[in-house]
Amino acid sequence: MKKLVKWALNHLPRPLLQRIAGWVVPVLGLAYRGRGGVECPVCGSKYRKFLPYGYVRTRPNALCPHCLSLERHRLLWLYLARETDLLQKFPRTLHIAPEVCILRHLKPHFAGHPGQYITADLESPLADLHFDVQQIPLADNSVDVVLCNHLLEHVADDRRALRELHRILRPGGWGIVLSPVDRDYEHTYEDDTITDPDQRTRIFGQYDHRRIYGADYPDRLREAGFEVADIDYAASLTEAERTLYALPADHIYMVYKVG
Repeated sequence: MKKLVKWALNHLPRPLLQRIAGWVVPVLGLAYRGRGGVECPVCGSKYRKFLPYGYVRTRPNALCPHCLSLERHRLLWLYLARETDLLQKFPRTLHIAPEVCILRHLKPHFAGHPGQYITADLESPLADLHFDVQQIPLADNSVDVVLCNHLLEHVADDRRALRELHRILRPGGWGIVLSPVDRDYEHTYEDDTITDPDQRTRIFGQYDHRRIYGADYPDRLREAGFEVADIDYAASLTEAERTLYALPADHIYMVYKVG
């Protein structure tokens, strides 16, 4: 199973993966059905364990076969559900590179409020709008909430993208902007001269990554004008919850635009 998942991630185009994952992965997950192991907080499904996942280093117990949530998605969902009012209200929300498992909840939630939930991606067939996050075709101060996760490590000019996110967010608005962060790095490492996909995979961990964010990631968010809250949310949960939901030690990065 590990070899099959790794091969698919590294050889199939992402739009194709997005189209077929919804029916292929649940079929693979039939072998993992059972109770007493893990539970997905996003969809409520229970398994003996989750599927493995990873482009280079395959992580065991990572992918929910039912809703396709990964560790970071489950942590994000718990935060959104427990710590924000997004699921009680209907703020104008821009969801960039929408995670399928979370989109499946937010789209029905906003169904009675047309135009309040907008999904966007450069090429995903699941998104409403298609654009480069370095040049967002939305007006200044036009959205209340921005969700943009695990995208900036792919973008050529991430500082420009962050300035665009700040521009479109209204004063008083908030967002969650997550990226893979390696705190063993004091400073973000990037080298645009590395263009070979195999070399990028070896150095950055994935063929389409451009940088490894370090402990200075919150500072990069602040450079764009945001106020930032760096939240070690997993640490606030019980050990039993972290094990049951198979959660990562990732932080939640909340950004705010002050008027």
